[in-house]
Amino acid sequence: MTLDEAFVKALVEDYEHAPLAAQDRTMLDYVGQLTRDATRITPAHHERLRAAGFDDRGILQITLIASWFNYINRVADALGVGRGPVEP
Repeated sequence: MTLDEAFVKALVEDYEHAPLAAQDRTMLDYVGQLTRDATRITPAHHERLRAAGFDDRGILQITLIASWFNYINRVADALGVGRGPVEP
């Protein structure tokens, strides 16, 4: 959590150029690939996470949390949550 609006803006616009710790950047790279195409996740992705300091439990937690957010956002999108009434 942060109240640093400039940091949040940098993350939203392009996390690759935001002032992040290397571990955070590695995690976000993994989450980005997971979101774009999880079928292309390889053991090399997990090795990069381990090299950045994440253990198997951390990798599992990152994967579960990112996957859950991807899932629930798709459900909300499909049901029109936040769009207002749908015209017939």
